[in-house]
Amino acid sequence: MVEVARRIEDADALVIGASNGLSISEGIHLFGENEQFRQSFGDFHERFGFRSIIRGCFFPFAEPAIAWAFNSRMHSHFMQQVMPSPVVADLIEVVGSKPYFVITSNIDGRLGLSGINASRIFEVEGSCRNLQCAKPCHDQLYPADDLLSRMAKAQRDMTVPEELIPHCPRCTGPMQLHIETDERFLRGRAWRAQKTAFAEHVQEYRNGNLVFLELGIGPHNQLIKAPMMQLAKSAPSATYVAFNVGAANNFPCVIDPSRYFYVDGNLRMSLARVREALR
Repeated sequence: MVEVARRIEDADALVIGASNGLSISEGIHLFGENEQFRQSFGDFHERFGFRSIIRGCFFPFAEPAIAWAFNSRMHSHFMQQVMPSPVVADLIEVVGSKPYFVITSNIDGRLGLSGINASRIFEVEGSCRNLQCAKPCHDQLYPADDLLSRMAKAQRDMTVPEELIPHCPRCTGPMQLHIETDERFLRGRAWRAQKTAFAEHVQEYRNGNLVFLELGIGPHNQLIKAPMMQLAKSAPSATYVAFNVGAANNFPCVIDPSRYFYVDGNLRMSLARVREALR
């Protein structure tokens, strides 16, 4: 861990990739049927049969009032019900004042709430905090924290009041969360601007001491893990540090071993150890 801390301390800039493992360390289990899921979504499970939050995201609800009851409850679960953990606070301390950019496939929107600069986050699969036209008929995202909070408070029997169901201000058709569940996901101006800003950050520092931090990304992740490893491989002085659990997530053959570190273990504890080593 001392060498990992030294590489971070000597870095000119950081690239941070975050996926489901970071969410789990924060207490959010998109893919799991655990006690937390049963407490927050047990009625949906009993009625519709799905066993995880992610299954609910893809479930074809027949009635918009029920779909928005699930969406708003998920938003409340992410934003209010799950208490903040030290993980992102430790990450922010590890980053310090260095230039950074985060690329994430997480849809929970919590990084922006936890102190990470929203302009330095590329949410590849969107965020549950924004809405888009479901067609989509136009290129615009709509912040929806307030509306979704009101829906969550007003819902009864897995149904929200009709007057709270959003409609597109242009075509008057249905709206949907800006999360990637089908081909209608809007990769518009805002999404492309995030993507461009991320690419420019990598390009600006690729010939310097650029450190990639991979936080809880699964072995088959083609959205973040594979591209990040290729970027690190092509950057001549880059260091790649993967924080994960188990040998299945370790890919030492992709990058020069002198520039690759695998930290196996609990992400919360591992980041805390790095933070302490940097002090």
